[in-house]
Amino acid sequence: MPRSARKRVSRWIGASLLAVWVGVAAWNTWKPMPEGVVVNGAWSALHEGDVRFLRDITAADGYGHPIVDQQIFDAAFEIIAAAQHFVVLDVFLFNAHRGASTATDAHRPLAAELTRLLVDKRRAYPEMRILFITDPINDVYGGDPAPDLDTLRAAGVEVVVTDLDRLRDSSPAYSAFWRLAIAWWAGGAPGDWSNPFDEGAHGVSFGAWARLVNFKANHRKVLIADGTDGALHGLVTSANPHDASSLHSNVALRITGPALAPLLASEQAVARFSGWKGRPIAAVAAVAAVAATGDAAEKPGAASAPATGRIRIVTEEAIADAVVERLQTCAAGDAIDIAMFYLSDRGVLRAVHEAAARGAAVRVLLDPNKDAFGREKSGIPNRPVATELVAASDGAIRLRWYRTHGEQFHVKLVAIRGRDGYWMTLGSANLTRRNLRDYNLEANVVLETPRESAIELAVLEWFDGLWTNRAPAGVEYTADFGAYADPRQLTYWGYRFMEATGLSTF
Repeated sequence: MPRSARKRVSRWIGASLLAVWVGVAAWNTWKPMPEGVVVNGAWSALHEGDVRFLRDITAADGYGHPIVDQQIFDAAFEIIAAAQHFVVLDVFLFNAHRGASTATDAHRPLAAELTRLLVDKRRAYPEMRILFITDPINDVYGGDPAPDLDTLRAAGVEVVVTDLDRLRDSSPAYSAFWRLAIAWWAGGAPGDWSNPFDEGAHGVSFGAWARLVNFKANHRKVLIADGTDGALHGLVTSANPHDASSLHSNVALRITGPALAPLLASEQAVARFSGWKGRPIAAVAAVAAVAATGDAAEKPGAASAPATGRIRIVTEEAIADAVVERLQTCAAGDAIDIAMFYLSDRGVLRAVHEAAARGAAVRVLLDPNKDAFGREKSGIPNRPVATELVAASDGAIRLRWYRTHGEQFHVKLVAIRGRDGYWMTLGSANLTRRNLRDYNLEANVVLETPRESAIELAVLEWFDGLWTNRAPAGVEYTADFGAYADPRQLTYWGYRFMEATGLSTF
């Protein structure tokens, strides 16, 4: 073949491969979300006692000893213990891995506690339906068997590992290459590569690492069950039943009522697209029918007490829509409190800047992004984002850092004390592109109440206590902005590149 012809063939092959790569990247970035998964729930009436704010707080005394005050999983275990016919859980991290940390005696064995409770529940009530949905990170994408999941399966729990390939790709440049060149031959299995989550565990294969670098997840943290009163009871939280996460600071809402019904249906949709063949949870049809017809307070037989607010469930991009739309209404006389593990989404940041420019009072409490299960992190994205927020607002946006000591300030909460009412959202979603733009699976709850409601006062007491360091003598929860400010342009543009491309863990 003449040299010119070989060049034409090479160019044609190269262009064809590039076109395939671009096509795969584009499709898997924009393809539809699986049917039934996304929730933009209708409002349900909120009555006295329907919600309770829960928080886990870890701080340290003057000698560095942890001071731990936890509520979330004690409440979760109460809900499971009281379940009558079914329990549905969807949790991101569920294992006994300890990372690189050496302080194993300080961790609570949450994975073992939850496993034991679910197994005992099945033994005591063999007809109890337990659907347990989780992420493949827990067996390191097939590289390290998860003994707790095997124990649950043996006890008759319906365990579903989410099929992440059905989700959109948040880092299309890498993930398209992975789908075309790696996924079909390099599966997850034990191997000689180091375990990324536990230095003491056996190694994993190259395929497990290659899948990990897709950086996407079923990141939800949800519990739903039916109680002795026939109502739905549940938690929407930022907390994982994970040993290495057991000292993290987190928040949750304990919820009773039909607002949970759309989330219950969504969880079964997640299970379905991941291969679950089980029969539907019977409560879905009846309770969802009530929720779908409007405000539960207006239905025959609904609670006679007057509504004290309203509540709804939002997932994935509906979370971003809810946050941005509410921030866009804020002005002088409104007070915005943000407590967040990761804050980086450009749309949310723009809305925060604009709210501050209109005169809203803004307080932001962030994790310094320095601790990750015994390993040191770079401070991205929070440190450059914090510098941007403070500098661009000329200090109008006030910012403090949570003092972590190996654990993380893992909270995901936005609260707005408005002129005419109170608005809040919390759940699994960090304010990042990956968490808010239909890449990860996420679940949040949104509520509105009149001012001075019980839930507002509970959240405000918690936030103010951390912000002002109202603590026992010798304990400081938070530090001034200057403690971790990072004004370097290299760090800032590094964060912007990672946020835009998805080539990051946030």
